[in-house]
Amino acid sequence: MQNINNILNIGCNHLKNSFIKSAKLDSEILLSHVLNKNLKEMILDYDFRAKDYEVKKFRSLINRRMTGEPIAYILRNKEFWKYNFYVDQNVLIPRPDTEIIIEEILKIFKKDQKISVLDIGTGSGCIIISIAKELPKIYGTAIDISKKATNVAKFNAKMHHLKNRIKFYNSSVDNFFKGKYDLIVSNPPYINNLKIKYLEKDIFGFEPLVSLKGGRDGSSVLNKVIKRSSSLIKIGGKLVLEIGYNQKYIVMDLLMKKKFHINKIVKDYSNNDRCIIATKI
Repeated sequence: MQNINNILNIGCNHLKNSFIKSAKLDSEILLSHVLNKNLKEMILDYDFRAKDYEVKKFRSLINRRMTGEPIAYILRNKEFWKYNFYVDQNVLIPRPDTEIIIEEILKIFKKDQKISVLDIGTGSGCIIISIAKELPKIYGTAIDISKKATNVAKFNAKMHHLKNRIKFYNSSVDNFFKGKYDLIVSNPPYINNLKIKYLEKDIFGFEPLVSLKGGRDGSSVLNKVIKRSSSLIKIGGKLVLEIGYNQKYIVMDLLMKKKFHINKIVKDYSNNDRCIIATKI
């Protein structure tokens, strides 16, 4: 049996040799998962000795991480907002910058408001589920072009006891015509198709490209979302979109053409434009 310090060092060195930037942290996360100990407890307990089968399992996870496979897919779990979500390679891994959407929505709507919400391109369901957890009187609808992604979102809704408050549909935005909504939210694909292959290998090699490809200039899916939202949203309803760092003016123009008033553009934690909020007029 080996102690924790030795196991972590071996894992960390393997990851460093594979040019994984977060080698130390990733090694700690994977070992804490294998040992079923929280990080702090594990790191403080240097004398703890892992069993041979635990070391073998840890090595197999390290081998997967060495290929670039993201930690979230290895563990089938990602924290977003205040909650944990099941994720696999059928859905994008939720990012901290997307939490800005939740923050902004909670500034707009009160806890006791009854509102109908549509989430376009729901993926794991992390956005609509987080909103529903925070605003107990909302009823949600979520769509995704991927049937497998829709199934992941349904699983997460069930896990968070929300299957009666959110309806899921496997549908493209072009072909969705149900309902009128007080709030529409979307984190659509917005990366220029030509730039996809230059993304980090963690992203390009593992995350679903259909959730990343935004067309030639990155705005083709955003354009579809705005166009369809203009018919699905109530007058006075809010549209909240995640956008690429260089898409502010393109998206503002698209919104104004569809009779939306621009309320606010919010920057992410790296000071890039990330979220745009508009009202249907």
